[in-house]
Amino acid sequence: MTRPPAHDHAAEQAVIGAALLNPSVVADLAPTLAPTDFHRPAHGRLWETLCAMHATGEPVDPIALAARLAATGDLAKVGGAPYLHTLIAAVPTTANAGHYARIVADHARRRQVADLGVYFAEKADQGADVADVLATGRAMLDHAATGTQWAPLIPLGDRRHLPEFPAYVLPEWVAEHVYAVAEFTQTPVDLAGCIALAALSTAAGGRAEVEVRGSWREPTNLFTVVVLPPGSRKSAVFAAMTGPLLAAEKTLVERTKPAIVEAELAARVAGKTAEKAAIAAANADASGRDTLLAEATAAAMNADAVTVPVLPQLVADDVTSEEAASLLAEQGGRLAVLSPEGGIFATIAGRYSGTPNLEVFLKGHAGDMLRVNRRSRAPEHVEHPALTLGLAVQPDVLRDIADMPGFRGKGLLARILFSLPENTVGRRKIGADPVPEPIATAYAANLGALVATLAEWTDPAVLPLTPEANERVLDIERAVEPRLAPGGAWGHVVDWGSKYTGAVVRLAGLIHLAEHLRDGWGKPVTAETVERAALLGEYFAAHALAAFDDMGADKSTRYARLVLAWIERTGSTTFTKKELYRAVRSQIPTAADLDPVLSLLEVHGYLRHLDPPARTGAGRPPSPAFLVHPDVHQTAGTVHALPATAGRRPA
Repeated sequence: MTRPPAHDHAAEQAVIGAALLNPSVVADLAPTLAPTDFHRPAHGRLWETLCAMHATGEPVDPIALAARLAATGDLAKVGGAPYLHTLIAAVPTTANAGHYARIVADHARRRQVADLGVYFAEKADQGADVADVLATGRAMLDHAATGTQWAPLIPLGDRRHLPEFPAYVLPEWVAEHVYAVAEFTQTPVDLAGCIALAALSTAAGGRAEVEVRGSWREPTNLFTVVVLPPGSRKSAVFAAMTGPLLAAEKTLVERTKPAIVEAELAARVAGKTAEKAAIAAANADASGRDTLLAEATAAAMNADAVTVPVLPQLVADDVTSEEAASLLAEQGGRLAVLSPEGGIFATIAGRYSGTPNLEVFLKGHAGDMLRVNRRSRAPEHVEHPALTLGLAVQPDVLRDIADMPGFRGKGLLARILFSLPENTVGRRKIGADPVPEPIATAYAANLGALVATLAEWTDPAVLPLTPEANERVLDIERAVEPRLAPGGAWGHVVDWGSKYTGAVVRLAGLIHLAEHLRDGWGKPVTAETVERAALLGEYFAAHALAAFDDMGADKSTRYARLVLAWIERTGSTTFTKKELYRAVRSQIPTAADLDPVLSLLEVHGYLRHLDPPARTGAGRPPSPAFLVHPDVHQTAGTVHALPATAGRRPA
């Protein structure tokens, strides 16, 4: 039991080195040699990547492999680019690649047999049922003898391994504040990052749009929703990230008050003048009435032409759809609903009216003309509405909104950029450093400058793309389209995926304006800016898949996650249905409820049913036994870090 696991390091190196020298080696060996057959994890990762590259038609050579590993963040984990050349140097001849592969596979089978011995010892110590243990053992031995390979796991949408918000792609003054707030509040970078995007959307929304090509234009407003449980300090982060918006709003109010006073006085004077002219026309005799009536009409039109400005309002909290429409009309088409709670969803679902009203939010995101007619007041017309939504909600709210009438069918959920960060509660550092004053001051000043620069625009500023940026957007469209096909990676969220490229363009517009605070409207959006936005798009795509999976998760999926958690917690490599039910029966009502769960996990590749041996006598049949995919425990061992400190960015 204390001997090292069977393996041949040189044979593993020779297999991968031969594949790098001769790409046909991958095609020949991929069907029979699995990544899990390699003893060294780095070798398994290299073989897995080579097989994936070959399957998609990519070139298989050291340069391409290094680039692929660098893009996935795995290059350093496998020893860096120099190790790839070490592997090539370790190959005596590529003609013997099949022989080296058989050595690797044979040692993998030997390790499986050794694991079987450990399994027997553990079950004996636990006093397990002997018949079940022997039946499972025989099936495990058959599996080792046949060398059956594992297919890659098909995720159940487990959010624990979602990417962290790439704040480093934001302009420096935004990124520094995001990292500093996350460090001080000991919250995920995702929370401050998404609210920062909502703040930029509030400042620029309705005042600028990106011209992609032809008549395709994207406004620069976003809907962002962060999902975190109670006690996650959402309110503190909201205050830090949106406080400067309220200060900018106050500045706009102070600047507008004199104009309001002047306009109100002009309106009263014009009104009195019109009233006097009307009285004079009414009292005139027939000979002079036509002249006085014309004068009264002109005076009335002059009085009606006087417009009294309204007090500027950038931010609202929990408003009804009707109130949002009125505010959009008053504020020239711009409004943001920012809140550390998710009550707005219940409101627009009809909490007060009893009838869902999504039109304002749908048109407010798309920028489509909004016209509201009510008997009790004058018609409200908004040519280009730009509504921003920035929320932080609890997980229960995420599951509830999927069932709210029209939210999915009418497209509201398809417009939301979801973020499901890992909760840091229980791992937070006590006494974290506050946000440095220069960073907070720069953020407040720059966000205020962006608001002030675009505040006077009535028609949106048009931001064109450079030819290179347009080509990059075309690349994104080409990559997205196959994912939307039936059976594609995004086939089940085609409504969200269809708006993906537009969302990336909007993000690029916001990054551009935040980089060029006072003259962004006069410069085209570059390819480098689109590339940074695309990194944000990849982040939101991963989180959206998890969010929709969460919203649509049925009972079997929830139970499957529960079973996976038990497997990871106990380190089980094999188990019987009887053992599993004993462990989870407090949460899963009956043993029969496990059948669809185990089938689901088999379909997704997490488990493999072990065929029972032929029965030779009377007695009850053994409990069904299952083998666990080795990658389940490798993935479970991932360590999650706390938020990066202020100013800390990836190399």
